[in-house]
Amino acid sequence: MKKQITIREAVTETEIAVFWEQLHIYHKRDIFPNPESEDLEYFLGSEYYEHMMKLHDRAQDRCRYLFFHRDGQDIGFAMPIIYTTEDGKCFIMEFCVYPEKRGEGTGKECAKVLLEWAKENGALYAELNCSGDERRVRFWESAGFCRNGADEWGEPLMILPPTEDAPVTVEILTDADDWQLLKLENGFLEEIGERALTEEQQDSLQKAVRDGKITFFMAKRGCRAVGMCSVTKCFSTFSCSDTGVFDDFYIEPVFRKKGIARKLVKAEHEWCEENGVASVTVCCAPCDEEMYQALGFDTRLGSTFANII
Repeated sequence: MKKQITIREAVTETEIAVFWEQLHIYHKRDIFPNPESEDLEYFLGSEYYEHMMKLHDRAQDRCRYLFFHRDGQDIGFAMPIIYTTEDGKCFIMEFCVYPEKRGEGTGKECAKVLLEWAKENGALYAELNCSGDERRVRFWESAGFCRNGADEWGEPLMILPPTEDAPVTVEILTDADDWQLLKLENGFLEEIGERALTEEQQDSLQKAVRDGKITFFMAKRGCRAVGMCSVTKCFSTFSCSDTGVFDDFYIEPVFRKKGIARKLVKAEHEWCEENGVASVTVCCAPCDEEMYQALGFDTRLGSTFANII
């Protein structure tokens, strides 16, 4: 009979030092096997260490250094952050079972114990990066996670969805530097088969928001942005008034079919009426026509052609 896996937190300086030693071994062995990798250099360097120690030492929403323990010895570790002051997300930054302890369902049991620990400590759901590693994706799918967009750097995300619904509100984006805008944009780009935003594109997008060239509407579940759309105003000589182009329509997959799309379009329409925008058009693929028609875009204006410069 297998002995129970428990969690113990690294608290003393010695325990924390052991944790970081194992973390560095894990990064070199499992994540960045190329010793010349620039990413490996960063994760082994002082900048990353100092950043994570600040998160570890802060008063709220601390990063925790945890060991999985069985039969009187450590068999792996995890590094989660539970955002109890926000929406209860537990972000699993690192998860590792030592190679000699793998097999016979040990990894799945460690994941189960970690998620139970997170729930006991105030987590309402969990999220992590899967980095496109299909074996890792399958492992977390077996624990109940599913793919769900990308982060602000374009890395794929997986989520163990909240079990309870929460109110969703829509607000206009006022902070051009809000990281959640980049997160949703990268999720949108990934879904349509495009690459994540480059730093130059991020800067251009944020500048356009600051300059008022584009208005974003963010659907928020608590403080988590789960969807968005945008309107870009332009002058129409046909109506001799402002018109708008509707774009960036995206809702994270896990939060679809909950009425969020209609809330976004309603907020956008109300803003357009208040700001003298006579009409709003959208360009879409044929497969999306019925969806947009159901949302009120029911006047066909012919075909749209683009001359890409």
